[in-house]
Amino acid sequence: MANAPDRSPRPEFRPAAADAPIAPEEAPSPVRIAVVAGPNAPAASARPSLRPTPSQPQRPVAAVIAIAPGTSALAVPRSLRPDLRPADLARPRAGTAPRTTTASVAPTVQRGRLCGQRGLAGDRLAPIYTGTGGCGIVEPILLREVDGIALSSPATINCDTARALQQWVRQSLVPEVGRYGGGVRSLRVVASYACRTRNNQPGARLSEHARGNAIDIAGIGLADGTELTVLTDWRTRREGGILRDLHRGACGPFGTVLGPESDRFHRDHFHFDVARHRGGPFCR
Repeated sequence: MANAPDRSPRPEFRPAAADAPIAPEEAPSPVRIAVVAGPNAPAASARPSLRPTPSQPQRPVAAVIAIAPGTSALAVPRSLRPDLRPADLARPRAGTAPRTTTASVAPTVQRGRLCGQRGLAGDRLAPIYTGTGGCGIVEPILLREVDGIALSSPATINCDTARALQQWVRQSLVPEVGRYGGGVRSLRVVASYACRTRNNQPGARLSEHARGNAIDIAGIGLADGTELTVLTDWRTRREGGILRDLHRGACGPFGTVLGPESDRFHRDHFHFDVARHRGGPFCR
């Protein structure tokens, strides 16, 4: 108490001129802050200058901090404020999940080996789902050739039907036709996959075509440009004999074989399918 100050430590008011606003064209002077360890008091008031009003341009203030010897200096070369996000960067809206795009997949082309069989050429297709009970193919293919014999229209079928057709071509078609007309060049396909009833009759059972199990053939193209057709050649002597042998030879590789004498719906083509029956192949 003997060394009590003779006046209040409350600081005096700053002169009015010190509080005058900074003119817009004047740049604020850099502020230097000295931190000194020891009993020496700062020579000037540590009260900071007033912040410029919003109407005044704000310019960066350089601050230089002098650290007393023996202490570590923390120098920041640039502002720690993060950079602004680029304006063209897309931002997802709140509550929405990112969109995913599913690209359409092109058919896988397999020339000369399809369904694990050399000689079958065509494309693998995506599964066929129609939403109609019983229709569709889990692993469809688009068959174009069998052992070099072209199909006039690529057939959408399953692999069981394709393998049965190849067996018929090898065991019956090529040997029976032989060199007649120069040999077999093509097969005229008039039906393959279709989601429909048998013979397109209302109320009938679902056709084997609706499952990819069937293929219909109406003619056999020959190398000389002619064609054996079921409609016109079935009742002829020579050509009809070849067609009857081909009809008979399909009974075995296929579970169902229908021809011109089965009913009025098949008078112009052969119907082959791989459905299995309890009593063995159904051929008419």
